[in-house]
Amino acid sequence: MTPDERRASIAELVMARGRQSVDHLADTFGVSAETIRRDLARLSEEGRVRKVHGGVQQAPLHAEGSFDERVAEDAPAKAAIAQRLAQIVHPGETLFVDTGSTTLAAARALAAIPGLTIVTNAHAVAAAFDARAHVYCVGGRYRADNRQTVGPIAIEDLARFQADRAVLTVAAIGREAGAADADFDEAQVARAMIAHARQTVVLATAAKFARRAAFQVCRTAEIDLLITDRRPESDLAMDMHAAGGSVLVAPAPAAGRDETPPAPRIAQPA
Repeated sequence: MTPDERRASIAELVMARGRQSVDHLADTFGVSAETIRRDLARLSEEGRVRKVHGGVQQAPLHAEGSFDERVAEDAPAKAAIAQRLAQIVHPGETLFVDTGSTTLAAARALAAIPGLTIVTNAHAVAAAFDARAHVYCVGGRYRADNRQTVGPIAIEDLARFQADRAVLTVAAIGREAGAADADFDEAQVARAMIAHARQTVVLATAAKFARRAAFQVCRTAEIDLLITDRRPESDLAMDMHAAGGSVLVAPAPAAGRDETPPAPRIAQPA
C-alpha cells in the first residue's frame, strides 16, 4: 500500500467509524506510530480529518475560503485537470459551466476550442472566452463574492438550454455522500445544470476526496465522468464504473489506470 492509498484508507475509516487512536491505526496498517502521525498531519492540512489528542476524528463540514484564495490553492493540479478536459471536448459542443476555481481553469483551457457554446452563471468563466465561442450568462441574484448569479431566476434561465455536458466543480466528493457543495445556492445551480445536460462531468482535485460538505449536488452514480489529479480510492472508482461512469486522471495516468470516457451525447434543441 502506498502512502497515498494508506491516507485515503485512514480517511475512509474515520468517516465510517469515527474517532480513531494513533496506536489503533498503527496496528491496523502495520506501520509505526510516527508514520501515522505524519499521515494524520497531512490529512488534517487537507481538511479531511481533525486531529485530537492521541488520534483523529471526523472533520467538520467543509467551509470554503474566498474565491481568490481558492484560485491559488492546488493551481497546478487544477490546470492539469483543465487540460485533460480540453482533450475530450469537441468543437461545436454546448457546455454548462458552473462557478469555481477549477471550472475557471477549465474555461481558460477550453477557450482554445472553436465553436463552443458556453452557458454559465459565472462572470469570470464567461470572460475567459473570446469571439470564437458563443457565451450565454444566465440571470439571477448577483453575488460579488464569487462573481456569479444564483437563485430562482438563474435556475429558470438554465431550463431554457440543453447541453452536451454539465461541467461542474464541487467542494467535496465521496462514495457515500456523492458530490457536494459548501453553498446552498451553488448546489442548486449545479443540480439545474445536471437536469438539462446529457452528461455530468465533475472536476475535483484529490484534496476533495473524503471531505464532507453540506449540500448534495448529485449521487456518485449520477456522475458520468470524474476528472481528477489522483485516482480516488478503489471503492469510489468501482461504484462509478458499476453505474456506467468513468474516471480520468490528469495529467498522464499510468498505463492501464485510465478509463476511456464515454462519447459525447449530442443535445437536441429544446
